[in-house]
Amino acid sequence: LPTIAISLMAVISAVSGLNMALPKIAVELHATQTQLTWIVDIYTVLFAGLLLLAGAIGDKYGRQRILLFGLFIFGTAATCGIFAGSPTQLIIARAVMGIGAAGIMPTTLSVITTSFPEKERAKAVSVWVGITVGGAVLGLFVTAYLLQYFSWSSFFAMNSILSILAFILTTRFIVNSSDPDTRLDWTGGIFSVIGVTGLVYGIIEGSDKGYFKPDTLTGFILGTIGILAFITWEMRIKNPMLDPRLFKHRGFATGSLSITIQFFAQFGFVFIAMQYLQYIVGLTPWQSAIRLLPMPFIAIPVSRAAEKLSSRFSQKSLGSFGLVLFSIAMYLFANLKTDFNYTYFVIGLVFFGSGIAFSAQPATVAITDSLPLEKQGVASAVNDTSRELGSAFGIAIIGAALNSGYKSNIHPFLQNVPSTIAKNIEAGIAFTQVHAPTGFEAQWQQLATAAKSAFMKGVHSSLLIATFSTLIGAILVGTFAPSKQKEFASNQS
Repeated sequence: LPTIAISLMAVISAVSGLNMALPKIAVELHATQTQLTWIVDIYTVLFAGLLLLAGAIGDKYGRQRILLFGLFIFGTAATCGIFAGSPTQLIIARAVMGIGAAGIMPTTLSVITTSFPEKERAKAVSVWVGITVGGAVLGLFVTAYLLQYFSWSSFFAMNSILSILAFILTTRFIVNSSDPDTRLDWTGGIFSVIGVTGLVYGIIEGSDKGYFKPDTLTGFILGTIGILAFITWEMRIKNPMLDPRLFKHRGFATGSLSITIQFFAQFGFVFIAMQYLQYIVGLTPWQSAIRLLPMPFIAIPVSRAAEKLSSRFSQKSLGSFGLVLFSIAMYLFANLKTDFNYTYFVIGLVFFGSGIAFSAQPATVAITDSLPLEKQGVASAVNDTSRELGSAFGIAIIGAALNSGYKSNIHPFLQNVPSTIAKNIEAGIAFTQVHAPTGFEAQWQQLATAAKSAFMKGVHSSLLIATFSTLIGAILVGTFAPSKQKEFASNQS
């Protein structure tokens, strides 16, 4: 379990910790708001698109082998990221890290579900859930500590070291297990990558260039075709990578939906929160991490409590309750002010950590209980795909809403500003961290104040999207989830 925890921490921190380094990357590499979104999101796009295929490969050829392969690719790309000198190089390094992560994360859960006896499995899964929730903030905390003394590239050094340590421990403590009869669905895997990548590309580029520009529309069209082709293909073949008919079972469907919504809101919030705490409040990365530190101390023990409650309460009640708490947290964060009130912020973190713990535990168990042991690679990959799709679309949609809100509200203040300066200001709020151009000092402070106001309006509108998404999720889970936790599992048997 500690070996799995370290592997999982490498993957989780690679998403969350980078958000802490974004302001420094924006200043040192002159990255625009759109480039920052891609630096974060290209990782989750490829990660999500390859998860199902990677889970099936692990089932067929060995879960330890795919874990070692994923750790090697992930660690090598992270090492390359240390030396990146431009946003483009960083995007490429992150893309390869996402490919490696796809081999790691589904394997961590499938190793747990195939290694632990049934009576111990729920407890082990609760630890896994706790790490995925609390590990995100711990990743932020460690990254912030490194940024106090080193450059942003230390974030990639941390990921490299974690992957090396996990690789060594995996060779020692993880026993290889497989299901040789599994048939790989390469065509379905390609369709899933095209579908996810196309849709996320359209969302991100649309907020920057416009939603009716040719390249944006091309992304949406390719994404839609990819998703429809994936569903059609999976319905037709004898041994699908993911049989769409599984979603007829309410436990499986609502579990996947719940996790997608949780991570949509969670990673959208983290993407915004790191910029809010540093750009608006004026905190250092370390000070920002300290402000978020209460969350793992809330999420991890509450996750253990949720594991005990899940034996008495189904996903229908416990899961929907968690999403309601989550929705309250998003509403509180949507109404943050320029003047930072930490007590108000901590109240939001309490609802945030508790909401994730109460909703993630029953949803994860509902999915893993839905398939037999020899198919746990696919079951855990579905669980992870839901997480990463939620993460990718959360960063893309909430990030796009933030970007659109910022641009529309800062634009009126740029009428009499030289075009070269106006372009940098409109690209993102990172300009507030650099010195004013010569002869422009007096107006610079006014523009910085206007930019902070525009950014906060973007925060409000973007996090309201997360608020309503989690609330709708709570209604759907409370309405359609089965009353008995293992309804699907019994139907399968």
